[in-house]
Amino acid sequence: MWVIGVVVVLVGAGFLWSAVKAQRSVHAMLAADTLSVPELEDLRRTSDELGAAGGFRKVCEVVGAAHPSPEGVLRSELTGTECVWHSHRVQRRYKHYDRDRDGNTRVSTRTETVAEQTSAHGFALIRDGLTIGVDHAGRRPDGVEQVTDRFEESREPSNGWAHVVGALVGGDRDETIGFQYTEWVLRPGTPMYVLGEVHDAVGPLIIAPPADTEQPFVMSTSTEAQLTDAARGKQRFRSRLGAALVVVGIVVVVLALVL
Repeated sequence: MWVIGVVVVLVGAGFLWSAVKAQRSVHAMLAADTLSVPELEDLRRTSDELGAAGGFRKVCEVVGAAHPSPEGVLRSELTGTECVWHSHRVQRRYKHYDRDRDGNTRVSTRTETVAEQTSAHGFALIRDGLTIGVDHAGRRPDGVEQVTDRFEESREPSNGWAHVVGALVGGDRDETIGFQYTEWVLRPGTPMYVLGEVHDAVGPLIIAPPADTEQPFVMSTSTEAQLTDAARGKQRFRSRLGAALVVVGIVVVVLALVL
């Protein structure tokens, strides 16, 4: 009985920690300055004049419309959609036949990811005709558009009985049911909010994940106000649920030890 109580306490603590992270995200967004490209260029020039050329660093917020990198407009892998960023995932759904210790055949449906890829090139944000690069570091921006989510059945001839017989005779067997294809894109012109660290390590100004991994990195099609409202809602829900679970878990542990 007390073991259940301890598990409930641990789950509650997990929700409380998640609430703390959500609160940190809110504080980071509220504390960061929203800077334009000219303002960042002025700060970079000051840094250069102080002898720190190539070492400029500034955690801030940048807003603008998604814009292609110098490599130009991209096309997504699955649908060929014009975009500045894309990502796709292919998952195989299959039946798995195996035998338990008693020799009985069991059939379960499973899913495995067989391919997953994100566009390598970064993109840019443009505002008032000026651009700043965005290094997405392989991450998916929040709120990107899902352009396909389709399932295709396997074209292989059905040989279910062969798999069953194989499981009975020789152990585990798999039978492919089909493949799930999912793809997301960020189209040119999409309004974006990015919270990160601006640097000039490679020359042009680029906003990227902060060197301090404790600092949040946010790329979203939502506004700062929408993001902070959503984070506050998550923080309140998770903190209340976490606190309730911790109390319930402690009560269960005490009762188990007393009774």
